[in-house]
Amino acid sequence: MGVPWAGCCCWFLWLGVCRAYISVPLRVYSPPARAQWGPLLNASRENEPNAPGLSLASEPGGSINFLAMVDNLQGDSGRGYYLELNIGTPPQKLNILVDTGSSNFAVAGTPNPDISAFFDSDKSSTYHSLGIQVSVQYTQGSWTGVLGQDVISVPQGLSGNFTINIASILESESFFLPGVKWIGILGLAYGTLAKPSSSVTTFFDSLVNQEHIPNIFSLQMCGSGLTSSDRGGSLVLGGIEPSLYSGDVWYTPVTEEWYYQVEVLKLEVGGINLNMDCIEYNADKAIVDSGTTLMRLPQKVFNSVVDAIIQTSLIRDFVSDFWTGGQLACWDKSEKPWTFFPEISIYLRDVNFNQSFRLTIKPPLYIQYILTVQGTMDCYRFGISSSTGALVIGATVMEGFYVIFDRAQKRVGFAVSTCADVGGSHVSEIAGPFPTTDFSSSCVSTNFFREPIVWIISYVLMAMCGIILLILIILLLLPRRNHRDGEVNDASSLVQNRWK
Repeated sequence: MGVPWAGCCCWFLWLGVCRAYISVPLRVYSPPARAQWGPLLNASRENEPNAPGLSLASEPGGSINFLAMVDNLQGDSGRGYYLELNIGTPPQKLNILVDTGSSNFAVAGTPNPDISAFFDSDKSSTYHSLGIQVSVQYTQGSWTGVLGQDVISVPQGLSGNFTINIASILESESFFLPGVKWIGILGLAYGTLAKPSSSVTTFFDSLVNQEHIPNIFSLQMCGSGLTSSDRGGSLVLGGIEPSLYSGDVWYTPVTEEWYYQVEVLKLEVGGINLNMDCIEYNADKAIVDSGTTLMRLPQKVFNSVVDAIIQTSLIRDFVSDFWTGGQLACWDKSEKPWTFFPEISIYLRDVNFNQSFRLTIKPPLYIQYILTVQGTMDCYRFGISSSTGALVIGATVMEGFYVIFDRAQKRVGFAVSTCADVGGSHVSEIAGPFPTTDFSSSCVSTNFFREPIVWIISYVLMAMCGIILLILIILLLLPRRNHRDGEVNDASSLVQNRWK
């Protein structure tokens, strides 16, 4: 969601659309899936690798118990992953959405019909209002509030209390939605994106400064459809917990510190390269964003991916609305459609510029179970959507990996998540290194008219306009003053001549 537009933050929510029509003739197994018309009701759910034992430069000492942070997230990809926080004195226990695509920490400050709780600052003896209005616009939704400070603690996280900048949301539009269990947002991106300005110290920067923890956090998101466990995932503050991943960790550089912007070199569907200019993948930006539910692709890339899936899958004649998110596809409960779809791979540049590595997501990650209809059919959505600009590695991909946001080393790490499995089989893979001879130059386009550069340009232009306006006012006043001085001098001469 992250993404205040600065914002990629768009969390995509399938909230039980009143009626979705499905027409999916499937010819690859018996019995074929049946076309189902009618309301969908009663939802049932919903570089080089590090050598073994290699310590990361940013890894902390033994003073932090990372195991205390395991399983501290709840939720799923459809409704977001949230962390329980205690805010204020006495503490008010509230669920907060974890979002690596924005930078403000904000909670509902007034009642809202779509949520069951809010932060009552009047009941906190430690709350201090800064009196600064702040507004954030996301890809979906927006809010306006007032900035303040209060103490917080993380029940399943770092011990102790911390003083944090917190925005109380007073008005919002399409931000809180029916069915979500969180009442605020925890922006974990860089301070550059913080509103109203980068001078607002972010939540995680406050922890680093006050607790002196390493400038690194890591995230495991366990999709509810991918594991028998009820846990939602883990947010590890200050380091890495080895029990949450298997195999090697691969790192890609952060190309710009605002979002966690990375460089995508190529995409493959079913092992076949899309053969697109790599600039297309990074034309606006490519970011890693836990607050965006789906994997989002620029329109041209999205169209190529859909075409490639259709060509390489064993299923034909899908209606177009399935690919655009307007319809669900349903199969008899005895069938598992994932075997009929191809794998999708994303190649990221390694910290060694001359190498890359590959993230592969298997069909259970992007053909996502949503609900059961009439007790006999399971329905699925397409976990990839089009974007007007950014390529977003959202929850669709992140649920397959343990993702490490190593801010100290300016890199994002990926390893296979221990909870990314279906029936004991992993639904994600990571491999490398691969040569980057075809990508000897950067695939990241230079866009000077993007945030936060736009803000800087705006402030400079405003200052210049102010200076020019001041000069004009001075120039307009000067002739009048000279004219009045001349009149006084003429009158004085007349008086003197009269009395001679």
